[in-house]
Amino acid sequence: MKPLSGVTVIELTAHVAAPACPRILGDWGANIIKIEPPSGDPFRQQAPLFNMPYTDEVNPAFDMANINKKFVCLNLKTAQGKEVLYKMLETADVVVTSYRTETLKRMGLTYEELRELNPRLIFAQVLGYGEKGPEKDTAGFDATAYVARGGLLGSINEKGESPINSVNAFGDFQVSICLASGISTALYAREKTGKGDKVTVSLYHTALYMMSIAVVSSQFGNQYPKSRREVGNPFNNTYKTKDGRWMVVCIPEYDKYFNKFVTLIGREDIIGNEDFCTIGEIYRRGNASKMIDIISAGFAHKTIDEWMKILKENDFACEKGYLPTEILEDPQAWDNDCLRKLTYPTGEEYILTTTPVRMASVGDMEMKISKPLGYHTEDVIKQYGYSDEFIKRLG
Repeated sequence: MKPLSGVTVIELTAHVAAPACPRILGDWGANIIKIEPPSGDPFRQQAPLFNMPYTDEVNPAFDMANINKKFVCLNLKTAQGKEVLYKMLETADVVVTSYRTETLKRMGLTYEELRELNPRLIFAQVLGYGEKGPEKDTAGFDATAYVARGGLLGSINEKGESPINSVNAFGDFQVSICLASGISTALYAREKTGKGDKVTVSLYHTALYMMSIAVVSSQFGNQYPKSRREVGNPFNNTYKTKDGRWMVVCIPEYDKYFNKFVTLIGREDIIGNEDFCTIGEIYRRGNASKMIDIISAGFAHKTIDEWMKILKENDFACEKGYLPTEILEDPQAWDNDCLRKLTYPTGEEYILTTTPVRMASVGDMEMKISKPLGYHTEDVIKQYGYSDEFIKRLG
């Protein structure tokens, strides 16, 4: 039995951050019922933005956040649609929503109202900026609340260069993991108290937490963005290889491994050189940028594959800057079930990422692709005691 078997999650979400959370809970055994309006989750139509195919049968972009769910279509602007939702929520364990608080108030679906309906319910909400402050009612997306206001846009580019064009939904998937952890904790607490709880995660706060070192250290003068020529340790830096590829080297103990590392890059002539061999001296003497130039020149003589082999054989942490197309062929990803091939009804196979939290009791999670809008509506509603005649009137 999976850890969340018997837990029913009602999902009132759109786009990525909130839907990706129930996907994780579904991996752990929860029964996920995704409720969409007649227009559907807008993300069903987003695939062309990523150069991906989409039809009712093939929609890998939508699947990324919507694996292993049941799909119910309800018009919550009608009395009948809202009646069915309330009926579901009376016995549900969790409701996950990305609706803004003002919208929930208009719909009669606030935490306070649902707590009266079902005191055991875990109410989980994804917010843009949080529950308080001047932006609490502002529309928030990954690109704005997370990447821009959260500090990534202004921090992780090369100093003096233009801002990054961040990968779509980068923060959304991190939010989903945070919300799943909060829901799981609330479910555990409910076993002891019998009472539900309210769990919120915002894109903005999640970004600040992920950027903790940059945010906290900034008050002491550690400023971002940084130049690769101004790093604190030349052995923790990015370098370009002979074939034009970039890689990162991470050797925190500069002084300890100086002689060994400079030997690998063909600079035995500076072994023990007091101008360069300790962190303290290279900065006291203003030689950090010179050391970076020395390393850069060394890396320019060999290809990325040659450097990866040399450094890993010497137990130095390093990696090339993988392209997504290279990740699709990475044996490390396949051996650890980070990637999975799924066969669609058309017979085509496409690769999707799996969720990262693994439990021995669960093993490799099952992945059932998404279904068209409203695919499970009739079957699910019947389980709540509604007749065929009612379902026909529901439309």
